[in-house]
Amino acid sequence: MSNTESKSAVCALDSDGVLRLGRNVLQTEEKAIAAACARLGESFVRAVHGILNCRGRVAVTGMGKAGDIGKKIQATLSSTATPAYCLHPVEALHGDLGMIQPADVVVALSKSGETQELVVLLPVLKHIGCTVILVTANAGSHCADLADIVLDIGDTPEACPLGLAPSSSTAAMLAIGDALALTVMELKDVQPEQYAAYHPGGSLGRSLMKVDEVMRTGADCPVIGLNATLRDYYEAVLLAPRRAGATGIVDATGKLVGIFTHGDLFRLRSGTADPEHKPIAEVMTRSPKAARTTDRVATALRTMQQYRVDELPVVDDAGRIVGMIDIQDLVAKGFSAFDDQ
Repeated sequence: MSNTESKSAVCALDSDGVLRLGRNVLQTEEKAIAAACARLGESFVRAVHGILNCRGRVAVTGMGKAGDIGKKIQATLSSTATPAYCLHPVEALHGDLGMIQPADVVVALSKSGETQELVVLLPVLKHIGCTVILVTANAGSHCADLADIVLDIGDTPEACPLGLAPSSSTAAMLAIGDALALTVMELKDVQPEQYAAYHPGGSLGRSLMKVDEVMRTGADCPVIGLNATLRDYYEAVLLAPRRAGATGIVDATGKLVGIFTHGDLFRLRSGTADPEHKPIAEVMTRSPKAARTTDRVATALRTMQQYRVDELPVVDDAGRIVGMIDIQDLVAKGFSAFDDQ
């Protein structure tokens, strides 16, 4: 069919026809994943324990589209506290075997189970001492005979209209890979803090950051006492190494009782002839909103947005000030000062 004929065929379909074709693909892949789910059994349990008890790393290997799916599985393993790497079957046979250790577990992907590169590679991996887990649609294949554990996804039809392009099979492989990685993750009891350590960048990393990672402390968090004046406030912020927009006000025990900001000073100067000797206790904001060091930054930011403040004190369990969050620092780290997180 020529390009012109292809375009004509597409134009001949109404919206319902296009949606029908798209839904048919998704439904076919859904059935493939459901079939793989129904086949989960003792071999899956063995595969999970194999990865969970792995003393080395997990190598994921496969050719073509299966290899592409393997890259995503490897990435999911690595990001969920299971060290993993990709191993190209051809490159492995030409020197990359040097990266493999006997304690490694290998997850191999092949729909047919007859991928020649894997048929050659798997015996070598077994000789090294690796445990081999095969994900395949053919449990009676050569690769299956060579593997220690076989995860059979079932030979369901591909969603491709020609029945050729890997689609249903790769969807099922990916789902099995996720099931392995995330089951191992749960059994390892990976906590959000651990997960955050593997995702320091981007919106995901920001959403998991704790307040104590961004707050200003020490000299960068100026603090004055209840008996201070506005002059004391001004001197305190000038002495801060980084430009400070506020000071915390504390009582004799160090407990936070108020906050005073540049905005407050500007408004006060607009209506007072000589404010510098004015007691801070008379003009401060009492009982200000505050965050805890263990709060997530996203939660603290929502508080700042809700109450329209640019500085938020951070206190410990006793209510003593230990830091200050400045909106400019959050913006510099990629947080939005205006959008809800």
